[in-house]
Amino acid sequence: MGFFVFLPLVLPLTALPIARLTEQHLHPRGAARLLTGFSIVMALCSAVSLALIGVVGTAQIPGNPLPDSWSDPEVRDALPYHETVGTAALLVLAVVLLAVARTLVRHLRIRARARRALGRAELPAPATDVALLPDPAPYAYALPGGARSPGRVVVSTGMLAGLAEDERAALLAHERAHLVHRHHRHLLATQLAGCVNPFLRPLQRAVAYSAERWADEESAQAVGDRRITARAVARAALVSHRPAAPGLPAFAAPGPVPRRVAALLGPVPSTRNWPPARTPAGLAALVAALGTAASALSALNAAVALLLILKAVTPL
Repeated sequence: MGFFVFLPLVLPLTALPIARLTEQHLHPRGAARLLTGFSIVMALCSAVSLALIGVVGTAQIPGNPLPDSWSDPEVRDALPYHETVGTAALLVLAVVLLAVARTLVRHLRIRARARRALGRAELPAPATDVALLPDPAPYAYALPGGARSPGRVVVSTGMLAGLAEDERAALLAHERAHLVHRHHRHLLATQLAGCVNPFLRPLQRAVAYSAERWADEESAQAVGDRRITARAVARAALVSHRPAAPGLPAFAAPGPVPRRVAALLGPVPSTRNWPPARTPAGLAALVAALGTAASALSALNAAVALLLILKAVTPL
């Protein structure tokens, strides 16, 4: 196993440069998908690494539930990790699992609370995918669908009152883009990845921004005027203080609104999903890809080595 088992814990640092450069060099759609993929793979490898270190270290502790042969001298020579390291890895893994569980429970609770709020909704025809809540607080967000109910664009009367007619169309198109492209999955996946390895949290923030920019571009294309969408984003941010459903894609979510407006007032972003090779962004993307591949290979190498060694010493 060697030092390879520790590499997945630090290799997410290789993705930090591309997380900062995707905004300028990639279409938001490509940026969100690319960074989400990096996050998922590196988080899984980090979890595997922690589990392997824990098994190796605690196999030497008397009274553990593992087979006795796993603590034989041959295994100790092949897997020379101190029990303190293994115990610490298991404790960290327990904290990670707790954080992942809390994030999932919070996400499901927010969705359930939003669903209950729809009991007071007025659904204006013919846009049956829009749930209008009689609430003076200004907010708008995309509520994903479930097994028994479709997705909804939830918007308050307070938000609509603060927007012009064309800006309302931009808002609805923005939230529909969140539903169509299932941006909540990108957000949840990167949130869970950040729970597994804190080095992945910058990617979580970058994906959240890219998802909003992705929906902005879809909205601008739907209404046919980028300035209308930019004006709607700016005005919604002025009247809103915080989203009514934190964690779900929201039109006026707190964040880099000036950057979103500036991007909408600029040219249409390139459709490329991978930056040019001979650019800083291309180099950063290559480094992140190599880091992700190295993380996966390191976790696989350590897992296979451990399985082979334990199989050799475990009696049939």
